[in-house]
Amino acid sequence: MATVTYKNVYKRYGDLTVVTDLNIEIADKEFLVFVGPSGCGKSTSLRMLAGLEEISEGEIYIGDRMVNDVPPKDRDIAMVFQSYALYPHMSVYDNMAFGLKLRKVPKQEIDRRVKEAGQILGIEHLLDRKPKQLSGGQRQRVAVGRAIVREPNVFLMDEPLSNLDAKLRVQARAEITKLHQRLGTTFIYVTHDQVEAMTMGTRIAVLKDGILQQIDTPQRLYDLPANVFVGGFIGSPAMNFFDATLIDENGTMYVDCRDFRVAVPEENRQLYKPYLGKEIIMGVRPEHVHDPEYPPPGITPALVEAKVDVTELMGHEVNVLFATPHTSFMGRFDPRTSVTVGMTKTAAFDMSRMHIFDKDTELAIRE
Repeated sequence: MATVTYKNVYKRYGDLTVVTDLNIEIADKEFLVFVGPSGCGKSTSLRMLAGLEEISEGEIYIGDRMVNDVPPKDRDIAMVFQSYALYPHMSVYDNMAFGLKLRKVPKQEIDRRVKEAGQILGIEHLLDRKPKQLSGGQRQRVAVGRAIVREPNVFLMDEPLSNLDAKLRVQARAEITKLHQRLGTTFIYVTHDQVEAMTMGTRIAVLKDGILQQIDTPQRLYDLPANVFVGGFIGSPAMNFFDATLIDENGTMYVDCRDFRVAVPEENRQLYKPYLGKEIIMGVRPEHVHDPEYPPPGITPALVEAKVDVTELMGHEVNVLFATPHTSFMGRFDPRTSVTVGMTKTAAFDMSRMHIFDKDTELAIRE
């Protein structure tokens, strides 16, 4: 069983705490992604599991074995780094076989594993080449292949795609996901790219300033962010936020955003009733701000008038940046829209997909 458990784990450098009370249970064969901005503690959390960083406090388990004091080579893990760190003077075959030779694995077994990994990754025709003769995507596959031949219980990947161009990253994402399905092994992956996290992970752990903000499936993180940070970090373009007040007028509850106000759907009014008269933060994702001329079916629209500041034609949609006297927000409009920069246009907020956060704690208000 290749389960991984972080139990009350801290990492400190002198007076600086970079990981605070991390508690996560990662299931066997799961693909867990650590995501967050630079300096949030995601790589440090991975390196503590690998044995490359000492744990200041707490316990880390691989299966039932606590590995705090186990040397990296004995943890049954394999790691792929942001820098592929291939030996330039060795062939692809020898790069992949090197770790096995150090472990004195029989030559026949090394040959089987390297050729099998080459076949899985589509690089069997490159085994005789040197790293300098390979493209960035091919070097990335060799680095992954070097991990595969170890046949570890846990794969650790620290931003392995960050050196690739945009098209190759999309391709490599799909390859790593298929690899996880094929190998049936536990994968733990670090990235700052929330698109990578959303498309690859069975669960995502969102970190900020060394503190776990939320851990859940990609869809639940998107639909039910625990706080303002998660709501803004997950999703692209980022969620729109509005400083607002909840008010009641003639029995109808509104979110008053100073420049405009929108009615709260009736089914949510009981939940938000304790916040009437209080300052809150409203969040609405750009994909839930529509052109009222081309609304998708089944939305609960609230109309907001604002000036069009910027338009970005994406082909399948138009990103429209609106400006009001006190704020700005983005919508994703149907490509048939007639919006032009400088015009005043009505946008339709889908209030069934709105989020309300407590102003003081920035936590989501929900049942």
